[in-house]
Amino acid sequence: MSRLTPREALELWTEEDFFLLGQRAHAFRFKLHPEPIVTYIVDRNINYTNVCVSGCKFCAFYCAPEKQGGYVLSFEELGRKVEETVSLGGYQILLQGGMHPDLDLSFYEKMLRFLKQNFPQVAVHGFSPPEIIFWAEKENLSLKEVISRLIAAGLDSIPGGGAEILVDRVRERISPRKYSSAKWLEVMETAHNLGLKTTATMMFGHVESIEDRIEHLNKLRELQDKTGGFTAFIPWTFQPRNTQIKVEEVSSVEYLRFLALSRLFLDNIPNLQASWVTQGPKVGQVALFWGANDFGSTMIEENVVKATGVSFRLPEKELRRLIKQAGFEPKRRKMDYSLLE
Repeated sequence: MSRLTPREALELWTEEDFFLLGQRAHAFRFKLHPEPIVTYIVDRNINYTNVCVSGCKFCAFYCAPEKQGGYVLSFEELGRKVEETVSLGGYQILLQGGMHPDLDLSFYEKMLRFLKQNFPQVAVHGFSPPEIIFWAEKENLSLKEVISRLIAAGLDSIPGGGAEILVDRVRERISPRKYSSAKWLEVMETAHNLGLKTTATMMFGHVESIEDRIEHLNKLRELQDKTGGFTAFIPWTFQPRNTQIKVEEVSSVEYLRFLALSRLFLDNIPNLQASWVTQGPKVGQVALFWGANDFGSTMIEENVVKATGVSFRLPEKELRRLIKQAGFEPKRRKMDYSLLE
């Protein structure tokens, strides 16, 4: 199959039958991953703070610095959460917070060293491009200097948070205080060049158009051509409840349709993750036939989506059962998608 152009992707979106699009994505998934294996990871999302100056209109989780209800986890509390994660079979944490005006880079370095000293077996998939840009500007450092210091302190990989839609016209409407799409991409390119693997994400179904979504995919594909540093693409649907953006939630059909289009367009990003966290376990199963080869995380803890009123939980045993029920073999993986069993 020749590489899809953005124009061809738009034609597929508007003209291709829903089921035929799914079939094409499923076939391409098996071209990339011939074995009937579906991977997942056992980890926990830990939000070390909810204080954030960004004030994104789509976020129901953040607390402005001057408001009551803000918190910063103590290292003791953080340690308890990681200890519980390990006791449940976890081997990675997703560590994210907000753009906190009163915490400097040394705080994050101490946090990483604390985690590595006490839990050397646990990988830290941490922070996000907006957090890293915020620290670089606050400390008057380059992105390379900030990421290098985080790596030295124990950071293992960077998640794709803060991407939303990588089109500045959209970003100005939903997160006017957040950074440009070019800066997000610069963080990822810098991280890749320093040897870190990262994931790529998209939050869709708010004020963007299908053309905006395809532009986002194209920017990811172009960077992946340069660096090869993205291990997976994770698209999920915007959850409007308790946010400042009032729109109808994207249907499961539209979610699956876009998942399939993403699989066909992102021919150089090897893995595609199903978002059962926003869509629920049953749609997550169906996503395995619309291009996804990964079932994401067991999500021992998740707070950001939960703040919108959406909360699906999947213990590892149930997650494996769902994968088997769909006709696949579940396999634990690391962030880089190397298998653990």
